[in-house]
Amino acid sequence: MTRIRIEGLLAAFPKLVGTGKQHTYVETENVRYVYQPIEALYLLLVTNKQSNILEDLETLRLLSKLVTEYSYSLDEEGIGKTAFELIFAFDEVICLGHKENVTVAQVKQYCEMESHEEKLHKLVLQSKINETKDVMKRKASEIDKSKIDKNRSEKGGFMSMGSGRIETSFSELSISSSASGFGSGSGFGGITTDLDAFSTKPKGRQPSAANAPPKGFGMQLGKSQKTNQFLESLKAEGELIVEDLQPKVGQSRVAAAPPTDPITLTAEEKLNVTLKRDGGISNFDVQGTLSLQILNQEDGLIQVQIETGGNPGILFKTHPNMNKELFSNGNILGLKDPNRPFPTGPAGDAAGVGLLKWRMQSADESMVPLSINCWPSVSGNETYVSIEYEASAMFDLRNVVISVPLPALREVPNVRQIDGEWRYDPRNSILEWSILLIDNSNRSGSMEFVVPPADSSVFFPISVRFSATSLYSDLKVVNIIPLRGGATPKFSQRTNLSTENYQVV
Repeated sequence: MTRIRIEGLLAAFPKLVGTGKQHTYVETENVRYVYQPIEALYLLLVTNKQSNILEDLETLRLLSKLVTEYSYSLDEEGIGKTAFELIFAFDEVICLGHKENVTVAQVKQYCEMESHEEKLHKLVLQSKINETKDVMKRKASEIDKSKIDKNRSEKGGFMSMGSGRIETSFSELSISSSASGFGSGSGFGGITTDLDAFSTKPKGRQPSAANAPPKGFGMQLGKSQKTNQFLESLKAEGELIVEDLQPKVGQSRVAAAPPTDPITLTAEEKLNVTLKRDGGISNFDVQGTLSLQILNQEDGLIQVQIETGGNPGILFKTHPNMNKELFSNGNILGLKDPNRPFPTGPAGDAAGVGLLKWRMQSADESMVPLSINCWPSVSGNETYVSIEYEASAMFDLRNVVISVPLPALREVPNVRQIDGEWRYDPRNSILEWSILLIDNSNRSGSMEFVVPPADSSVFFPISVRFSATSLYSDLKVVNIIPLRGGATPKFSQRTNLSTENYQVV
C-alpha cells in the first residue's frame, strides 16, 4: 500500500464518522474503518471487508489500552510526545497486517528489552561528558590560579608564602569533585602545616581584599564533604571565608498557599469499611466533619446555611457552642451568642473550626464504593492470583491503590495482565495496584499475576485507599448570612471523601 493511498483513506475518515457511539465502524466499497473515541481524538483501525470484525474490535481494545499505558495525557500534545513509544508498541501488536497473540504486559516487556547498540551509545556519550567535565575542571583551576596571582601582584598586602600555598591548594580542592588532596594522611598533614602559618595573623584585624579568598569560588564545579569541613575549620579559627552561596531548591519554594477566599468551608468524610473475601460486608462506617476557616476578623460574625441531602440514615451533631434550635429548625449553623465572632486568622485552627459532625452506618453492600474480588488458585509449582475490582456509579474515585500482601519472594511477581499500573515493595512484600481514575469508562478492571505456591490466606487482608470529591451526605453550603448586615461575603466550599481503614479480610 502506497503512502498516497494511506493518506487518502485517512482523509476520507472524518467525512464518514458519526457521533454518539462509543465503539463502532464504518464500511466503504473497499475498506472498513473500525474506530473508538478517546476523549477528543479517535483511535482508528483500517481493514479490508473480509477481516473478522470481532478480531478487529479485540485488536482495537488492546491498542486503546496501550495508548493509556504509554501516553500521560490523552490529547494531541500528549500523544505527540509519546509517538515513538506508541509506534513501537503498536508494531508488537500488529505484524504484517495480522494481530499477534500478546497482552499489554508482554508488549511492555518487549519494548523495554535492552539494546546492545543503545547501551554502547550511552557509554560513548557518558565518556564524552566525563572528558568535558575534566577539561572544565582544568580550565577553572587555571582561571582561579590566575586570579590569585593577579591579586598578589596588584594589591600586595600582608600575605605569607604559607597563606599563598593555602589559597592555591584550596582553589584546587574547591573545583575537584573527588577531593583527592585529602585522600591520604600525608597530604592532609601538608595542608595542616600551611594552616598553622596561615592562622598566625592577628584575629582582631579584618583581612584585606588581597589575602581574602577570591570570589572566584562561584565557578566551583563541585565541593566534597571534606572540603566543607575544611571551610568550617577555617571559620572556627576566626578567618573570614568569602563564599558565593547558591540558594537551595527547597528555599525557593513557598509554603502551601492558604485559602485565598475570605471564608472557606471544608466538608470531609472518612470511610471505615471491612469487606469479606467471600462476599458480604462486616463493617461500613462513614464519619464526616464540616469545618470553617475565616481569614479576616471582620467576617467572623456570620451564620452558615446548609443543605443536608435528606438522608435519614445520617445522624448530624453540632458543636457544643452551636445553636441547636437554629440548626434543627432551619439548617443554619450559628453560635449560641450571636455577638461572638468565629475564631479567625492565625488564632484559629489551621484545619478550621469544627461546626458539624455526622455519622452513617449501614449493612447494605450496595453502599460500598469499591468491591474487590480475589481468586488465588494453585496449579503445579505456581499460584495464579486473579483480582478484579468493581466500582459503584455513585462516585468517581481518584488515586486508587489496592495493596495485596504476598509471601516472601526471591523475585518480582510475574504480572501477566493488569488494568492500570503496579509496583512491588520487596521490603514489605506487597504488590500495589494503582488506578489513577475510576469513572464511567472503567467501572471494572482486573489484574492477574503469578507467584510460587502459597496458601490463599497469605493474600489477605487486602488494603485499599482512594479519594473522591463527592460525599455520602450530599452536604452543601447554600449561603453565608452576615449578622451585621451588608453584602454576603465571598466564600468557597471544598468536599473530600477519603479512606481511613478499607480492607478485604
